[in-house]
Amino acid sequence: MRIADLPADLVQRVRAGLVIPANPLALTAERKLDERRQRALTRYYVDAGSGGLAVGVHSTQFEIREPQHALFEPVLKLASETADDWCARRGVSLLKVAGVCGKTRQAVKEAEFAVSAGYHAGLLSLAALKSESIDEVVAHCREVAKAIPLIGFYLQPAVGGRELPYAFWRRFAELENVLAIKMAPFNRYKTFDVIRGVCEAGREKDIALYTGNDDNILVDLLTEFRVRTSAGERRARIAGGLLGHWCVWTRKAVEQLARCHEVVRSGRPVPQELLTLAAEVTDANAAFFDPAHAFSGCLPGIHEVLRRQGLLAGIWCLNPKEVLSPGQREEIDRVYAAYPHLNDDAFVRENLETWLKG
Repeated sequence: MRIADLPADLVQRVRAGLVIPANPLALTAERKLDERRQRALTRYYVDAGSGGLAVGVHSTQFEIREPQHALFEPVLKLASETADDWCARRGVSLLKVAGVCGKTRQAVKEAEFAVSAGYHAGLLSLAALKSESIDEVVAHCREVAKAIPLIGFYLQPAVGGRELPYAFWRRFAELENVLAIKMAPFNRYKTFDVIRGVCEAGREKDIALYTGNDDNILVDLLTEFRVRTSAGERRARIAGGLLGHWCVWTRKAVEQLARCHEVVRSGRPVPQELLTLAAEVTDANAAFFDPAHAFSGCLPGIHEVLRRQGLLAGIWCLNPKEVLSPGQREEIDRVYAAYPHLNDDAFVRENLETWLKG
């Protein structure tokens, strides 16, 4: 599948910038798929105003691919079918993104399955290619791009990613079937490597830039990047976000992106209150993602927020060792109390019964 095969209006919306939550995995106490709550999550994201949904990514737990769980295909199918049904009822459309992992053979197989399940793009993790050369990684990306439009992914090394220098992103941006890039190195220098590579390739108008930097979300969205290239100055912006952080309090994330877009369109200086909001969002993310313990509690952290809202029954992960870190629950209590304007609990309460039906 090529980008040209996608609905033109959907491609335009991707380039304009969307909220794309990275979908969590709903489990029962027995660590089995909780289909009812998995469907409820998808419905929540649609009704919250998300423009996309990413499934089979880090927040969905990479362990879904392990043979003892065998959940990769069932979870992707369930999310796709639920999204199609709910979007049809609401008269909206959604970019469906599938996580694609592994060495080339596995990644191509996952990409082909994603297309068959109705997904529009593949978020390509390169974590399995830690020792390969840049030439080999580019060749891998080229093979997967033959199956599905790609969203490049700079995953921070702290949670399994690898260093990807400017030289890689310059060449990656030349690949024809690249729809977007999610930048999540949690590092300003490395984020700029991606933007510079895209601009040097002259693809800044074709390849949508998305933040995955949960520690810098709103500032990423408010910044214009001016890059001096061999062909002159290029200007680029980060249009939207594909984020684990945005799988909680999603209604507010939609409002925040709209505020950022309005400021950018107006050409006015960035209001101080928006920069303050950016810092508050970062502080909330620290409670959810647990950088204090090298992100070991990031999945249970987002599960805990969704559990408090009633969307999840518990914080269980496929790996029973993944639990809240010491003091993390208290940190979540703290940010809940400090920033009540960031949560969308009232919106969830109003709709939860509807989302959980059927």
